[in-house]
Amino acid sequence: MKKIGFIIAIGVMLTATAAFAGGGDGDKTENANVKVGLNIGDQAPELKFKTPEGKEVSLSSLKGKVVLIDFWASWCRPCRMENPNVVGAYKKFQSQGFAIYGVSLDKSQDAWVKAIKDDGLNWVNVSDLGGWNSAGAATYGVRSIPANFLIDENGIIIAKGLRGANLHAELQKLMAK
Repeated sequence: MKKIGFIIAIGVMLTATAAFAGGGDGDKTENANVKVGLNIGDQAPELKFKTPEGKEVSLSSLKGKVVLIDFWASWCRPCRMENPNVVGAYKKFQSQGFAIYGVSLDKSQDAWVKAIKDDGLNWVNVSDLGGWNSAGAATYGVRSIPANFLIDENGIIIAKGLRGANLHAELQKLMAK
C-alpha cells in the first residue's frame, strides 16, 4: 500500500513539474526552452504547498522576483542559527524584488508556526508537514538542511547552498544589475 502511495506521489510531482514547465514537453519551459532540473541554469521545478493559514501558494506565483527557496525546519538547530542571516537578507533586499519561499520539513504545525513567529520569518512559508518525506524535499533532492536554491526573475536556478555572507554577497551582486 505504501508503494502505491509513493508511486501516486511521484506521478503527481511529475505532472506538476510538467505543468509548470509549459505542459506538453514536460522538461522544457514554454518561454526559454530551458530544461527543468536542479542544476544552475535549469528551470526550478514547481512547488505548491499550504501556508500555516491553509492557503496554497505556488513558487511560480513569485515569478518576476529573485527568490530564495529555503528548506528548513523548526527542530533543525543549524537552520535556526542561519535564520537571522536570512531575515537580514530579506530586510535588506525585499524592496529590490527579493522574496523567500520557505519550505519547512516539519511534521508539527504548532512547532512550525512557533518557529516562524519566534524567528521573524515574514515571507511565504509553506509545508506539507511531511518531515523528511516532504514532497518538496523529494523534488529538490534535499537530504540535509538548511538547504537553499536561488532563482532569478524567470525561475532559473542561479545559485545553491548560499549561507552567511555568501547569501548577502550574491544578492548584492544581483541587485546591482
